[in-house]
Amino acid sequence: METSGACPAGPQPVSAFALEIRGIRKNFDTFTALRSVDLDVRQGEMLCLLGPSGCGKTTLLRIIAGLETQSAGTIRQNGRDISDLPPYRRDYGIVFQSYALFPNLTIADNVSYGLVNRKMKRDEITRRVAELLKLVGLPTSGGKYPSQLSGGQQQRVALSRAIVYNPRLILLDEPLSNLDAKLREEARVWLRGLIQQLRISAIMVTHDQSEALAIADRILLLDKGRIEQEATPVEIYERPKTLFAAEFMGANNRFSGQVAELKGERCRVSGDGWELWGRMRGDRKVGDRAEAIVRLEKTFLAEGPGENRISAKLEAALYLGERWDCVFQASSLRLRLWSPAAPADRPHWIHVPEGSLLVF
Repeated sequence: METSGACPAGPQPVSAFALEIRGIRKNFDTFTALRSVDLDVRQGEMLCLLGPSGCGKTTLLRIIAGLETQSAGTIRQNGRDISDLPPYRRDYGIVFQSYALFPNLTIADNVSYGLVNRKMKRDEITRRVAELLKLVGLPTSGGKYPSQLSGGQQQRVALSRAIVYNPRLILLDEPLSNLDAKLREEARVWLRGLIQQLRISAIMVTHDQSEALAIADRILLLDKGRIEQEATPVEIYERPKTLFAAEFMGANNRFSGQVAELKGERCRVSGDGWELWGRMRGDRKVGDRAEAIVRLEKTFLAEGPGENRISAKLEAALYLGERWDCVFQASSLRLRLWSPAAPADRPHWIHVPEGSLLVF
């Protein structure tokens, strides 16, 4: 799909925000997809809408694009109220998951499609298309057809078409999901670099945590139509505010038990045959049920018994190339950790550092 509108002429906007969203709600009959969402997108910022399937992230993106009508709330773009404007009067480019390239048109014609419809001069179209294809690393591909390009190259063509009008905002609906693992990692670096080079704001929908961590300046984590946490990648990974945020971000071990002792933020949690000290992230008192989370990369094998250590038996070790993914059984607990070498088939002690265990 081509960009919805050309970038308005004149001076740059004085607003510090490319987009301001207030109280956005969306109802589908009796189902509420979004529940009073507030959001600001800064000029030049890459924001990721992250969450599981059905959390409302794609619905929010479509409302921003004008492809879906909100049930309540307002949207301002560069200080201008666009809440009720049709898509073609909003200043954005959009890239869909499928890329939506025309198979019967050359790459140059795909990129220039909207410019031709707007009756731009031919020489200006030729110049602009050549400029964009060079920018995305496809300077000699203008005469080819989409079927002659790889998935990664098609993605670049779709992005070229989205930015052909010099929009101030780019909307990306899971643009990397059709790529294989290796290409996806390469595309992350390329895409973030291009957005920074263009100095435009971008909103990307993804359900891939590692993708959001790698690309975003800021992450908006959604669940059941609500914002669970809004933070930088480092903050949301290292300091999750809720149990959902902690579990959704990264690979974890989870301990279900009860609060046995409190010393300020320090909290001792106990369960069936184990007890661990951690850091309290919620409002609990002694005797309350508690859930504790620790990242796999912060769970280690220890030489022997000690504080915050659990005796466990090795159940399985899966070779992943750069590391081993190890599974241990400790009474009713099933624990995982990553190890640079395969552990011996004997009893082990698993160390959970106090500062890495988050208690909710």
